[in-house]
Amino acid sequence: MNAFVIDAPAQASVAVLGGGRFPVRRIFCVGKNYAEHVKEMGGEARSDPPVFFTKPADAVVESGAVIAYPQATENLHYEGELAVALKGAGRNLKDRAAAGALIFGNAAACDLTRRDLQSTAKKAGAPWDAAKGFDRSAPIGPIARIEDVPPEAFDDARLVTRINDEVRQDAALSDMIWPVPEIIMALSGLFELRPGDLIFTGTPAGVGALSPGDDVRVDIGPLPSLAFSIGERQ
Repeated sequence: MNAFVIDAPAQASVAVLGGGRFPVRRIFCVGKNYAEHVKEMGGEARSDPPVFFTKPADAVVESGAVIAYPQATENLHYEGELAVALKGAGRNLKDRAAAGALIFGNAAACDLTRRDLQSTAKKAGAPWDAAKGFDRSAPIGPIARIEDVPPEAFDDARLVTRINDEVRQDAALSDMIWPVPEIIMALSGLFELRPGDLIFTGTPAGVGALSPGDDVRVDIGPLPSLAFSIGERQ
């Protein structure tokens, strides 16, 4: 007999390259992880610690979707990012090898942001939840297993975001201030990481506004592309 008093929500998940689906538990996001983007947003690289925030699991949207322009904003921004999917659990990790062992795979992603709400929150010293954790705010492409696309495949990889086929972001993943293992180690000191967690690892310079009708594409080295469109306002 089902003990739930209402219908349980569907499990949020993401397609895996080659078949299967990755169940999403939580989405952790990293801010201020590319020096030029930190400057672009008015900060100083490395003098500011990384900023961690979260999105709900059901904010994921798969490649090919049309995402309605969200409510309560006049300034929706794109932020192309590398996403890391975890298959293992860990807390208070102290070395890169232990952090790397948690990784299931990687994907191209985009952190959609209601920039006007974020600016208001920053001025008030308030949380970013409404600016970052809204519905359908985490588009993500298919996840490539680490066995198929190993870490060394990203040695010379670039993150490129195109809006309507025009390049807006173009940066080397090696430009990250905090590489992926360091991000995982830092997060594990704040949360017990579990299988099903996704980590959005930060965006480079070149973020900007989106309008209804815009097509967005994020490419990262050998990973499958992420592509989506912005629809009319909700």
